[in-house]
Formats: sequence, C-alpha cells, structure tokens
Amino acid sequence: MTQPMISIEGVHKLFGDLHVLRGVDMTVNPGEVCVLLGPSGSGKSTLLRCINGLETISAGRIYLEGELMGMREERKGDRVILHELRDKQVSAQRARIGMVFQRFNLFPHMTALENVIEAPVHVKGIDKTSARQQAHVLLEKVGLSDRAEHYPAQLSGGQQQRVAIARAMAMEPDLMLFDEPTSALDPELVGEVLAVMRDLANEGMTMIVVTHETGFAREVGDHLVFMDEGVIVEQGLPSEVMGNPQHARTRDFFSKVL
Repeated sequence: MTQPMISIEGVHKLFGDLHVLRGVDMTVNPGEVCVLLGPSGSGKSTLLRCINGLETISAGRIYLEGELMGMREERKGDRVILHELRDKQVSAQRARIGMVFQRFNLFPHMTALENVIEAPVHVKGIDKTSARQQAHVLLEKVGLSDRAEHYPAQLSGGQQQRVAIARAMAMEPDLMLFDEPTSALDPELVGEVLAVMRDLANEGMTMIVVTHETGFAREVGDHLVFMDEGVIVEQGLPSEVMGNPQHARTRDFFSKVL
C-alpha cells in the first residue's frame, strides 16, 4: 500500500466563535490531483492554509507522508500528549509544501529570476550559481525563459502567476497547493496558468487545487471534493460528482455553475 501524501483526520478550525472547518477527513495520494470546489466561505482556502501551517488547526491531525504536521506526539501510558514543534521544525515541514496564492505576492524590486532563486538560496542554502541554473530551467518550464530579467510590473498577471508557480517549484516540494490561482486574472490569461498546472499534473506532481474552473476539475482532477459550510459534502471522481451528484446541496451548486 502506498502511503498517502496527505492525511487529514477530524480537522476543525475556529476563528473565535466562527467555526470554519467542522471535522474534515480527507486523503490525497502521491501523484494525485485533488480539486476542492464549493461556494465562497465553505472553508476551502482555510483548509489549504491549515495544511501548510499558515493557520494552526483547533482540533484533529494532518499528516504529510505519515509525519504529523506542526506537532509531535508523546505517549504516557494510555494518553497521547501533543507538543507544538519549534519554529525551525515547522519551517522544515512547510518547505516540503509549495503554495501558489490568488495574489502573486512577488517581490516587486526583484526580477523574475531573483524571485525564483530567493527561497532556495536563503531557506535551503543552495549556492547562487546552482539556484540560477535551476531557476532558468523552471522559467523555461512555465514558458518565461525570455522574461527572466523582467520585474513584476513589466509582466502580465498571467506571467506573474507563472513566475509564482516557478518560485514554489524551486523549493522542490512534495506537494503543491493552489488557492484559486486564476481568480485574479483577466479571462484571456487564465488558460496560460492552467496549462502550466496541467503540465505539472502530467509530470506526477501531487496537487490540491482550490478553483472555480470546473473544466480544469473535470479534465485534470483525479479526485473532486465538494465542500460547504466547513464540511465535505461529497467527494469522488470528478466525472461522477459533477455528472451525477448524490447530495441535494451538490446538485444545487453544480446546476448553477456548470
């Protein structure tokens, strides 16, 4: 049996009195593209932020290839006591997960190439020559080899998002998270970003994608998870969940978006 890339067990997240995630259970296997769909406010983005440690979960467990995220377990007799990991240990775990956001978050004073080499040099300690060589390969992969010396302000939104993908890939992550990566783009630029994501999927990258792009979900997704009000309502093969939804809430959602 292949160990899951991500195992999410009974995860809850509260912001004060607001209960955003209400006992989420989910598994993503290596090489799988898992697409999260659902209405705004359903907890999809919060779930991604919990997976990569930007938010601390209120209850439950998240495992990356069998390793408990953010915590270590100590057994005392029949009891299991959880201890928060040190910042350095959390950073090491997070370095295994790449994340691409809705907004590109590129450093405006750095060229595309400099944005891509920043984390490998300063987080992983890779020498600049090797990092630059790797960055050129990644920029070519996302179709931007001719824009390496351009600053973000000189790039279109779609190009900036592709630089952001290259930047995340530069850390050689085991898992890539995409939080609505095309929602801030003009419609004519969406396709170029989805094409890069499609290529990553074809290369076997494990991905969890929050998106409203139902065509991408159907074509590229291996597993579709429909969320509403902090819970997973329905999940399965994209063609089955979208084509023959079993839950009334899922049917209502897809009747409006498809």
